[in-house]
Amino acid sequence: MGRSQETFNKKEVRNKKEKKRKEKEKRRLAKKDHDKKGGLDDMIAYVDENGNITDTPPDPEQKTETKLEDIEVSVPKKEDLGEPDPIRQGRVTYFNSSKGYGFIKDSETQESVFVHINNTLEDIGEGDKVTFEVVKGQKGPAAANVKQVKN
Repeated sequence: MGRSQETFNKKEVRNKKEKKRKEKEKRRLAKKDHDKKGGLDDMIAYVDENGNITDTPPDPEQKTETKLEDIEVSVPKKEDLGEPDPIRQGRVTYFNSSKGYGFIKDSETQESVFVHINNTLEDIGEGDKVTFEVVKGQKGPAAANVKQVKN
């Protein structure tokens, strides 16, 4: 009774909705069938002797024995080469004499080390070559016993 009064446009909209619903159902079923095909075997990956991920299992004939003692889990220990020289050399990259602090670039490690005027034994300025000792400061490494190197 209600459909006899429907216009062509209403029928067209209803047909489109029905077609869309059927297509969605087909896609859902196709996706469900596709998921069943992928099993555990499709998800397994292997690592070869070079550390690369492959999809083929390793050959048991090429297996090598590894001694438990040869496996290192941590950083290897440094060899005792003697006590390093505590006195470093560097160049003053910045020094503000009015504020009383600056920075020294270590010539060996290329690190920037903070220096305060209280830790200097002689007057220093920017560009001067100096010798110093590295100590632990409030916010990181600091220079102490700073002396100017005479050329």
